[in-house]
Amino acid sequence: MIKRVMWIFAAIPLIVTGIVLQFMPDEIPMHHDLAGNTDRWGNKAESFIFPVIILLITLFWHFIIRVFEKKAEKTNVEKEQMEARSSAKMLSIVGLSQAIMFGVMHYVILYSAYLQANIGGEKATVDIGKVSCALIGIMFIVLGNFMPKAKKNAVVGLRTVWSMHNDNTWRKSNRCGAICIIVAGVLTIIISAFATGTVSTVCMLVLLLIASVVSVIYSKKVYDSELRK
Repeated sequence: MIKRVMWIFAAIPLIVTGIVLQFMPDEIPMHHDLAGNTDRWGNKAESFIFPVIILLITLFWHFIIRVFEKKAEKTNVEKEQMEARSSAKMLSIVGLSQAIMFGVMHYVILYSAYLQANIGGEKATVDIGKVSCALIGIMFIVLGNFMPKAKKNAVVGLRTVWSMHNDNTWRKSNRCGAICIIVAGVLTIIISAFATGTVSTVCMLVLLLIASVVSVIYSKKVYDSELRK
């Protein structure tokens, strides 16, 4: 079910682009520098590139998800089935979140290009960096809410030598990782509301790094505690 919804959201940008371009001038802004100044204009047909990329990324997730679905079907070991199904579900959520995020980002880009082309401006009318960071922050929150629900697996979640030790270290490590990534997402959204796209991007990367380091250190602490038991 999630996989079907993922494909629907991945296809919508292509359809929307085909409709919106009917109302666009032939030449629209295609690229901006860090200051928001337009440094390249191009044919409006180039707007189809991003939707096609979204579909290709979705196809990649589809194949990876299918690998784990087949693994769940083939194995007779209940624990392996649960882990494979959990991996497939988590990857479906990641693929769906990414399709929605890239789709919204594309709609904002089209809207900004439409406004700028109509007024003939030399600067972007919308700070795409701010919007992108806010969307990434939302995706962090969504994924963080699903992290504690994932069974121990080989692809998704907080995967370190320590967190993979047993089910207990996995559960505790991923609960901490979920909290860290959610906090990073909330702070990224708040920063994006007040800072420029460039500053928001730097802050988002720093927050993600801090969340990762804290989570890894905590997984080591949980592992050490488990060994002492």
